[in-house]
Amino acid sequence: MRFLFLSLLILISSNQFLYSQSPKRLSGYDIKIGVLSKGPLNAITDVGGIRVGHVTLVQGDSIRTGVTAILPHGGNLFQQKVPAAIYTGNGFGKLAGTTQVKELGNLESPVILTNTLSVATAMNAVITHTIAQPGNQNIASVNALVGETNDGYLNDIRGRHISEDDVLKAISAAKGGPVAEGNVGAGTGTVCFGFKGGIGTASRVIPKSLGGYTVGVLVQSNFGGNLQIDGVPVGEELKKYYLSDKLNDPADGSCMIVICTDAPLDSRNLERIAKRAFMGLAKTGGIASNGSGDYVIAFSTDSLLRIPHSSGNMLQRQTVLSNDAMSPLFMAAIEATEEAILNSLFMAETMKGRGGHVVESLPLDKVLALLKKHKSIK
Repeated sequence: MRFLFLSLLILISSNQFLYSQSPKRLSGYDIKIGVLSKGPLNAITDVGGIRVGHVTLVQGDSIRTGVTAILPHGGNLFQQKVPAAIYTGNGFGKLAGTTQVKELGNLESPVILTNTLSVATAMNAVITHTIAQPGNQNIASVNALVGETNDGYLNDIRGRHISEDDVLKAISAAKGGPVAEGNVGAGTGTVCFGFKGGIGTASRVIPKSLGGYTVGVLVQSNFGGNLQIDGVPVGEELKKYYLSDKLNDPADGSCMIVICTDAPLDSRNLERIAKRAFMGLAKTGGIASNGSGDYVIAFSTDSLLRIPHSSGNMLQRQTVLSNDAMSPLFMAAIEATEEAILNSLFMAETMKGRGGHVVESLPLDKVLALLKKHKSIK
């Protein structure tokens, strides 16, 4: 009897340790999204040359915000632009620089994510960064691409605490390798499905026989709906979903999705891959509510497709993938987006902010129990 009691005590203690340890990504719980292989880091930085930098502001009892910078390559982006496209799932948001990317099909600045009322500040910082680059002494126009979500529930957003220096620090801090997730950078004060959201990332690699290309995704999750994880109706089971009695949430907020790939894609097929990312958002239960600004930015890092600012040549020859080769990349974008959003939830931690508001992290003990119940994990 004493042995049985001790065994039960050890089991309970072990379970408590499992659910109280530091946050882990989906893969740490053997949750498998989709069928394609992940990159070595399962992050946007699995695409060669991609760099990500964060600046996180957590100050006093009401500043909960930040900046995330994504750089397509380490050179002078203005002089060596990359093919790019944008897809708007729901346009209640502020993605500055959209029209030029759509018109010309290229990206000439770092992609900056921050909060809604700091977009103008971030644009100024990107301009400062760009005109300071060697070789850019005579440029008189910069298309800064800056996206946002509204973190005003936890953050004193009206205080506009993000400075140009914060944005410049995020750009200069950008590097390859593992990417911090959860309550960092532009995801510091965000809320997703009524739980703490944040920054999340993931990647997929298509089979070598189909090109072996990598697709990487980074998200800033700040939206609502009815949470699903690997098809399991988690929000419904927890009685915490849009229109339920226990979640007073308009499902508004926004989601920024950044996709990159080393596949040689022009802007037209990059827009097609961007559209598929929205399917990944839908698989998590997102509904793109009326007040949610949901955008996808997609670009290719293929060095042979870079667009020189001044080439002196009227003709531009490119070798790009055919339409028939796109389907594996579509699947990769869907899977990586779904997992990136879920990683943002799994890696986020409970946060208290403006006005004493508290947003709880995803209750992993209950979630894992539900996944076991539905045989999503063992």
